[in-house]
Amino acid sequence: MFHSGKKRRLFMDVELYRGYQRIGLNLTNGKQDMHEAIDCYKEFKQGKHGDIGKVMEGANQWPENPQEYKELMEEYIKLCIDLSRNILRGISLALGGSPYEFEGKMLTDPFWIMRILGYPGVNQENVIGCGAHTDYGLLSLINQDDDKTALQVRDLAGDWIPVIPIPGSFVCNIGDMLKILSNGVYESTLHRVINNSPRYRVCVGFFYETNFDAAVEPLDIFKEKYPGKGTSQVFKRVVYGEHLVHKLQTTFQNLVEHS
Repeated sequence: MFHSGKKRRLFMDVELYRGYQRIGLNLTNGKQDMHEAIDCYKEFKQGKHGDIGKVMEGANQWPENPQEYKELMEEYIKLCIDLSRNILRGISLALGGSPYEFEGKMLTDPFWIMRILGYPGVNQENVIGCGAHTDYGLLSLINQDDDKTALQVRDLAGDWIPVIPIPGSFVCNIGDMLKILSNGVYESTLHRVINNSPRYRVCVGFFYETNFDAAVEPLDIFKEKYPGKGTSQVFKRVVYGEHLVHKLQTTFQNLVEHS
């Protein structure tokens, strides 16, 4: 994905989660994933989110070459934010609310994550590029290579279904926070990546989230419309930033020993 020298300059700080991660550094369910990535997060001021946000502070690490890379990716992020906002408005309408049910106090300063992912080609079947998981936030926009089928989602029967790329399109996954906000009407998507192609696969994942400090629970309008879908026992209040940091600490629990 990038020259090895550039990768070293971008290597992920042992106390932060921004920058380049080498193959095998990411863990899912305790097992190493066969991908490399550059991870970027919305930047915020030091101390803004207290102790829980400390590991998320700092600046994103962009490659110096090509020179326009940072500018292009920041423009891409703005477009993905707008697209995500419009998709959420459509979901809100589909649930019987106004277009703006999700745009209350939990989305006044939405957080975001972007992962630029590379999956090496392998000569054996079923090497896990990324193990089965759900995403952490609201929506995930997955921009994948058009000519390599690697992403899989699990259906209600428990079978893994290949997500065949459609040129010019995004795959949109539902995340954990949207499941809670919708009172369980929308289910977060369990998915994994297995690149059986002998060729390297590139994917850009953009993750649209609530405010970092948002306390997330089912919205009243959806509790009223769908009272049987969720219960207070199932959907306890979750602070998004705490949920994210816990997931990252689990994902990168071997960060120090591999750095």
